[in-house]
Amino acid sequence: MPAGACDCHVHVVGPQDSHPMLADRHYTPPPASLEQLRAHLAALGAARAVIVQPSFYGTDNGLLCDSLEALAGAGRGVAVLDPGIDDAALARLHALGVRGLRVNLESVGASSAAGVTAALQAWAGRLRGGGWHLQVYASHGAIAQAAPDLRRLGLPVVLDHFAMMPPDLSAAEAAPILDLVGSGAAYVKLSAAYRIGGDAAAVTALARRLVALRPDRMLWASDWPHTNRTPGAAPTDVSPYREIAAGSLLAQATDWLPDPATRRQVLVDNPAALYGF
Repeated sequence: MPAGACDCHVHVVGPQDSHPMLADRHYTPPPASLEQLRAHLAALGAARAVIVQPSFYGTDNGLLCDSLEALAGAGRGVAVLDPGIDDAALARLHALGVRGLRVNLESVGASSAAGVTAALQAWAGRLRGGGWHLQVYASHGAIAQAAPDLRRLGLPVVLDHFAMMPPDLSAAEAAPILDLVGSGAAYVKLSAAYRIGGDAAAVTALARRLVALRPDRMLWASDWPHTNRTPGAAPTDVSPYREIAAGSLLAQATDWLPDPATRRQVLVDNPAALYGF
């Protein structure tokens, strides 16, 4: 990876005794420590990371904040926030490196255009102009329906995991999302191909199409440690992570970003600008 490369979507998971998860969570992953994250970044050759608050911690951003403090400037964060948070608490999060608010409707099975719009409009006024963005994890259908509202927010929007568009999505279904990205109002994370289906060639074609559309609005991420839900498992049963080697992720990034200059733009320049590295 080029010097200064950033993995724009990772998680840190603590032991249950010190970092308890929500009682009504939808799945339970094993621990994934900051030390393991550092090893992952070293294997990739990435210098920076964006730690994203997972659904099972709700609005308890304690582990996220501890991790950002330990990374000492090499990390940025995307938090999940309680609507009642005051401005002083927001300022403390900003000082630690938090630069985004995550709206996660997909992990809890609640994706809808109304949900996306309501959540984002509730926050846009408070966050606008502060160097923050809104990160959305929702179904492609919900994003497409909410696209006109997202364009009017006046705040950058980041769409997780290819905006959840499968490679075989019809042109009509993809058009609102592509128009949103093409307008410059939204970024797309090229990440977690296993969440959208399709074979490697089809995902590569989708990635290259998105990059050609707006290379300045693309981000790359590993989605480490690759959370998973074991079929049939109870929410409190531990679901092991997907096993994906660093070499596979690097090969994937090269396939998606074959031009070295564009690769540097997506891996280094775009995240530096968006997250304020």
